[in-house]
Amino acid sequence: MGRKRRQIHEEHENHERWLVSYADFITLLFAFFVVMYSVSRVDTKRLQQAANAIKWALHFEGTGGVGAMPLFEGPPSEGGCVVNFSTGKPSSSEREAVELVRKRVEARLKPVLMKKVPATAVQIANDGRRLTIRLAATHFFDAGQAAIRPEALPVVDAIADELKPLGRPLRVEGHTDENALQSARFRDNWELSAARAARVTSYLVDAHGFAPGQLSAVGYGSSRPLAPAGTPDADETNRRIEMAIEFASGDPLDVVSH
Repeated sequence: MGRKRRQIHEEHENHERWLVSYADFITLLFAFFVVMYSVSRVDTKRLQQAANAIKWALHFEGTGGVGAMPLFEGPPSEGGCVVNFSTGKPSSSEREAVELVRKRVEARLKPVLMKKVPATAVQIANDGRRLTIRLAATHFFDAGQAAIRPEALPVVDAIADELKPLGRPLRVEGHTDENALQSARFRDNWELSAARAARVTSYLVDAHGFAPGQLSAVGYGSSRPLAPAGTPDADETNRRIEMAIEFASGDPLDVVSH
């Protein structure tokens, strides 16, 4: 019996398979944009809070600036030093109270100055409600080091004895000249100035019992010179530690006058 020849038909090729992959891709892309849209929705209340916090941190309003940054201003924070100052000019009684503190610090320093460090190594300025005490770094630290010289400690002790009873926030600032730092311990002037400010702050806590929340330390490097750089005298002036204490307009200044 004759056999029928079976005809083998080639399977028809589907040229539309790419539509499946394309549809999957579009679905994933749609899901991606939905997620992106959902996370990009802005909480205007939180955004305003963040904007206000940034403005305060950068001193966007008020007396901020490179020349004179306000101390301890701003809303209450968890780190202590909660002070809200009046933006008005200090009254005559407030100026007299701060001047009294300045004279007391000078009187306390007289017995130790000249014996330990030159009198010119310490300068005290009365700027209204703010009292700034500048310590020449050359006489308080070795070059490129952050440890306070032992012979300079009595000077810091005398200042601390007068400032601690006031109970006011105290800011310690470190400043250097603009010359390149030659030190194996510190990378640059920023680190050195911050380390010196931190060391003075730590000493005030350990040796005099200052409350940690009463103190703050910051290093400015060479960014805030007092004198135009370029001469040895200017470099000497710019290398310093500043201890700044500020009084609010509503302070009970009886602690100062008694």
